Amino acid sequence: MAHLLKVDVTYAARRPWVPRRAQFKAWAGAALTGARRASLLSVCVVGAARSRRLNAEYRHKDRPTNVLSFTGAGFGPDGLNYLGELVICAPVVAREAVIQGKSAESHWAHMTVHGVLHLLGFDHERDAEARRMTAREIQILDRLGFSDPYV
Repeated sequence: MAHLLKVDVTYAARRPWVPRRAQFKAWAGAALTGARRASLLSVCVVGAARSRRLNAEYRHKDRPTNVLSFTGAGFGPDGLNYLGELVICAPVVAREAVIQGKSAESHWAHMTVHGVLHLLGFDHERDAEARRMTAREIQILDRLGFSDPYV
């Protein structure tokens, strides 16, 4: 079966600028290139208060964060790969884009790709893992037409 990606997006925050569902789908799909099974990804765009609560509960860090990744159930009996959920904080992503001198769109794309890679098992806790994940992010973002997010 050719890869099919379904993306469900919930907007609990719409300001500052947030991407449309089609943009999330394109960015997540680029991170899933090569996948052969149909997949489902949930994206929830939130404000700072909700991001802070979730980050405190799941990562024990009492501050809002750019993206949280919650792994899904994997392959269901229907053959669909339930990837999981990305919770992306609109104000944090907007602030980071300004600080880092990037467009809002490029930073949203980066956070989406970054979150999907976490759902696929990538991590950046150790140097070798971080190098592997960073290289993959740069490659995917380049294919999408975005520059290296780490320069």
